[in-house]
Amino acid sequence: MALASKTRDLVATTFALFFPLCMAWLYFVALATEQAQANTTVQVAFAVGKLVQGLFPALYIWWFERERLALRRPTMNGLGLGAGFGILVAAAIVGLYFLWFKSSPLLGHTPQKILDKLRESGMASPGAFLGMSVFYCLFHSLFEEYYWRWFVFGTLRRHVPVAAANVLSSLGFMLHHVVILGVFFPGRFWTLALPFALGVAVGGSVWAWIYHRTGSLYAAWLSHALIDAALMAVGYDMVAPYLQPVLFDGLEMTPIK
Repeated sequence: MALASKTRDLVATTFALFFPLCMAWLYFVALATEQAQANTTVQVAFAVGKLVQGLFPALYIWWFERERLALRRPTMNGLGLGAGFGILVAAAIVGLYFLWFKSSPLLGHTPQKILDKLRESGMASPGAFLGMSVFYCLFHSLFEEYYWRWFVFGTLRRHVPVAAANVLSSLGFMLHHVVILGVFFPGRFWTLALPFALGVAVGGSVWAWIYHRTGSLYAAWLSHALIDAALMAVGYDMVAPYLQPVLFDGLEMTPIK
């Protein structure tokens, strides 16, 4: 492979590794406010960031490596493996939360932090939370597999050993979660945010391995979706008492008093 092509790919993957981190810092830290209300600036930044993140891999591959976009027969290889890992981790998340973390002072400030972000995003009602959960579990999990496993890992493994590509892509996948978890667990960076972020890296590594072994994103997607569902269930349990139902009032949605 030509040196210019390798350099171009490594520059592209370096951008891809750090762009989500920069965007997470922007809308979780730089643009965040103390006001518990919808933040249009954060919402726009989030939408633009996701649009760029989604388009960049597709446009890059379309322009430079169009053969990677060739339609291939979908394969369901590894679905059992992906489901097994997803169920195991999901059960661990739910079990640890209800058996320990829910009654622990470690999460004392977390429900309020989650609620603040929900209000900032306009999602602080049970219906909105449900809709957001469905979106994240079914679609955003696929989006992240497309971005991190298909593009970042898939491009890196063309130029470095598979193990190195796995580690690099998984650490990149972890980075923006460090910011998010740092916000949700204030004052608990070393005891909660960093250990959980390392857990995210381990999950990303397993999904990259599954993708490399099976040649399909379906198994990794299924596993990712199951784990996201567990996280959403835990998140809902933490904020459910504070979510405000809404009723339709003409063309507007008005909180129930």
